[in-house]
Amino acid sequence: MVITPAPLTPVRWPAEAIWESVAPALPGFTVEVLPELDSTNSELMRRARAGRLEPTLLVAEQQTAGRGRMGRPWHSGAGARLGGSAAHAGASVGSMSSLTFSLGLNLAPADWSGLSLAVGLSVAQSLHPDIRLKWPNDLWWHDRKLAGILIETANWGEAGSGRYVVIGVGLNLQTPDSAGLSTAPVGLEELLSGVDAAQALLRLVAPLVQTVQRFEAHGFAPFQKAFNTRDALAQLPVTLSDGVQGLAQGVDVTGALLVRSGQEVQRITSAEVSVRPLKGPDHDNF
Repeated sequence: MVITPAPLTPVRWPAEAIWESVAPALPGFTVEVLPELDSTNSELMRRARAGRLEPTLLVAEQQTAGRGRMGRPWHSGAGARLGGSAAHAGASVGSMSSLTFSLGLNLAPADWSGLSLAVGLSVAQSLHPDIRLKWPNDLWWHDRKLAGILIETANWGEAGSGRYVVIGVGLNLQTPDSAGLSTAPVGLEELLSGVDAAQALLRLVAPLVQTVQRFEAHGFAPFQKAFNTRDALAQLPVTLSDGVQGLAQGVDVTGALLVRSGQEVQRITSAEVSVRPLKGPDHDNF
């Protein structure tokens, strides 16, 4: 028996509505949707290095080589849309199983520390009050990973006087297979039934631009309290990639993770460590 896949339903992307909500605050802003890319972040970085520095929202319906933090692959999950072997059980053919997009723009904050945290906070606030933030760049729901953030920059101008930032967001819409993953994933469908890729994108972009511009003007300090309210690691024992163990105690005004180990509180930056909750019977010994 030959099974003929159901026809794909084109996504009606709200490009005009997004442009209208963002362009007044970001002159020259454009919205571009492509059916397939290796990576939206990689494409905007290539453009930036070639001198194309206009503010751009780039959306890919499928990513073939998406990237996460520390070079880890980000699986776009578009196989569900394509009806291929990457589709997880229960995913409907013709639907997108994840949303991947990148926002590129020139940015000149006095201090870049905490930008990924502010971005994650913006995404969480736009989607659901129960989403938690796992420092430094993941969004969790009930200890399962919903989304990830990847931020990259490219210098331009004489002696690198300007800086173009590319902010990538990967959001699970449907819950993917957890095989081989250290943290179980979750899809937005479990939080917000009926919200598709287009609707999620419309919710996210304008508040994200506002957040980035606020960060440029004031740094991370205005976001510290709201981040700590959603902190998934708060008061949990954690182990760092360098072997240090301690109790997570939120983030400071720069976005550094505070970890108490013995009588000392260490400031941890995103460039130094990855963090996971530590499971075991000795949680009170820190």
